[in-house]
Amino acid sequence: MDALTLARPAPDGSITDVDVLVIGAGISGLSAAWHLQQRLPHKRFVVLEREASYGGTWLTHKFPGIRSDSDLYTFGFGFKPWVGPPIATAAEIQAYLGEMIEENDLDRHIRYNHSIETADWDSRAARWTVTSALPDGTRRAFRAPFLWMAQGYYRHHQGYWPDYPGMADFKGPILHTEEWDDATDYSGKRVVLIGSGATAATVVPAMADKASHITMIQRSPTYFMPGQNVNETAEMLRPLGLDPAVVHDVVRRKILFDQDQIVRQCREAPEAVTAELLAGVQVLLPEGFDMKHFTPSYRPWRQRLAFVPGGDLFAGVRAGMADVVTGTIARFTPDGMEMQDGTHVPADMIVLATGFNLCVFGDIAFSIDGKPLDMGDTVTWRGMMFTDVPNLVWVFGYFRASWTLRSDMISEFTCRLLQHMDEKGVDRVEVVLPPDLVDSPRGLWVDPEDFNPGYLARGQHLLPKTAPGPEWRHTHDYWREKDEIPRVDLDGPAFRYARTRLPTTT
Repeated sequence: MDALTLARPAPDGSITDVDVLVIGAGISGLSAAWHLQQRLPHKRFVVLEREASYGGTWLTHKFPGIRSDSDLYTFGFGFKPWVGPPIATAAEIQAYLGEMIEENDLDRHIRYNHSIETADWDSRAARWTVTSALPDGTRRAFRAPFLWMAQGYYRHHQGYWPDYPGMADFKGPILHTEEWDDATDYSGKRVVLIGSGATAATVVPAMADKASHITMIQRSPTYFMPGQNVNETAEMLRPLGLDPAVVHDVVRRKILFDQDQIVRQCREAPEAVTAELLAGVQVLLPEGFDMKHFTPSYRPWRQRLAFVPGGDLFAGVRAGMADVVTGTIARFTPDGMEMQDGTHVPADMIVLATGFNLCVFGDIAFSIDGKPLDMGDTVTWRGMMFTDVPNLVWVFGYFRASWTLRSDMISEFTCRLLQHMDEKGVDRVEVVLPPDLVDSPRGLWVDPEDFNPGYLARGQHLLPKTAPGPEWRHTHDYWREKDEIPRVDLDGPAFRYARTRLPTTT
């Protein structure tokens, strides 16, 4: 199914009232829509999406070689089997999402080209009012008792641009992977890519085929995990004629079991894991290659491991089409850049794979009863609800495990919460700190000692805070949450409910 065929006309100028508003039609918003339709079919809901179509990251990212950095057995939905290779291209993921939308008739709920500007909670009416802007400059308003934020966490069309000395002196084009124009021609050019990690590991081998040469410049190395883009368990089970859903479930369970073991090993025996990871890379590199370029200074759990299917990044280095420079950039020059050690790296084109900027709660102006809300002043409950913010859930996934594992988990939880509110006859829920934590120290959304990518370091102040205790923080531990969240007591002390007399409407 062609993504653009799903675009629907904007509603008229009246206010649209529904039971649940979902913000975002990426993989998290589509999970929300599917669960609402399956679990609470009586609820009216609308999904508002800024882009012209669905898919989020897989729609907006255009850089060469764009592919997943998580396996699709766990990055895909638990309810829709994945039948392709574990690491998939953006086009394959878009096709998968499009099939899910079509199979479940979800397009009727989605409104595209709606850029959300404001969201205001009215305590007397117990409703959120959301305003959106359309490309033609018109605005629309939507009202709902419950707001489900599934818009992601970074700005899709604005990458992070470090301010390097001399950038204006460079005579060639400087591009950012987050802002990539897929019409860019780099054939026969000397390309320098600045950055490391999953994006660099994707772009370098993809551009090496056409560029005359590509050099990856990194300040510090990343842990890479090369391997074949096949799943042996799936390849063994499929010929047996089993239902694809059964194969998907078994493979998914096996991958999650293996990932749990890897995380445990990273924490309990980091030196052994490091040695194993480096050995897996070294065997794919030319003899005598200096392994300092692939030996990170941090422990292997502190940033995401980047999977390299087929070891294609290292194949380019081995073939002499790509190389790696590790160090600090001193300045850009007219024909390349100079490193602090005096090395000059020539370039006709420079590509920044330097990460992105956080987009906390969609850069939407939130308010409670007309008073501006700063999410950085709130405290999170399990990374999905927030003190002093009623009737709102935010989807923030995992870094070490697939994002979708948590978005599906939050979808199940939110549907259970909405059903519970109906059964109690209430229209307001919020989380509240226990008295002994009201004046407790506040922590960061993510502990830098536990996980420290640059975009979080730059934007931690914008994110909700944490308080002592596992309930009052966001965790990356899927293997704990998968058991805890389904058993959360919705009448526990963390939740406060109320019934508001809704005004009569005509």
